[in-house]
Amino acid sequence: MNSISPNMNIMIKASEKASKVIIRDFGEIENLQVSRKGPKDFVTSSDRRVEKIIIEELKKARPNYSIISEEDGSENNKDKNNVWIIDPIDGTINFLHGIPHFAISIALKSSGEIISGLIFDPIKNEMFYAEKNAGAFFNNHRIRVSKKNLLNDCLFATGGQINNSLDLTLRKSGCAALDMAYVASGRYDGYFQKNLNLWDIAAGIILVKEAGGSVNEINLNNNINVKVIASSANISPKLLEKLDNF
Repeated sequence: MNSISPNMNIMIKASEKASKVIIRDFGEIENLQVSRKGPKDFVTSSDRRVEKIIIEELKKARPNYSIISEEDGSENNKDKNNVWIIDPIDGTINFLHGIPHFAISIALKSSGEIISGLIFDPIKNEMFYAEKNAGAFFNNHRIRVSKKNLLNDCLFATGGQINNSLDLTLRKSGCAALDMAYVASGRYDGYFQKNLNLWDIAAGIILVKEAGGSVNEINLNNNINVKVIASSANISPKLLEKLDNF
């Protein structure tokens, strides 16, 4: 097993504890209390319970760190230099429809930079994580982005409205966090989407970079309306050219 930092160990334990709620509630999806938060954006009682557990576990270990989370918003604590960025269930719509494709996402931003990230798919028991200058891993095995060189050979993930004029092979999964994790692990060759929230992709940013991939410059002080283009380094110039007006 690779060596991990104390902070990553905290993130792993928090996600594993919270995952028990997700797994239980996913098995009883019809009993969930659902409230409408906005167009195509639902909040479940499970979402809130999961976030509460994650925040409690992180605070127990690092009480002074600040927090940005999907449901509770921002919490500025004594240490404003270190910030947890949390998405308790990315892929909520999949979750609500009984589709087993969603994930817990936790990242740590320090001095304005993402230095640790974890994405955990509790249904498939797949954990992706990365730390600055330490590589990216999937269930304790080192991962790297794909080595393909031709766009025509590649499989890309996206969200929102699919642009058929791009002449790319595209998939739309409904979970930005896993899309980024899949780029890091070589399952997808790239991922691009606009109008995201930072917590959707924060952990994925360092995963892709530490797996040898490329991610466009992202202002980490903006929590909403984020645009991401992530891919293997081999095809990044070609993809950026293709997405020139994206």
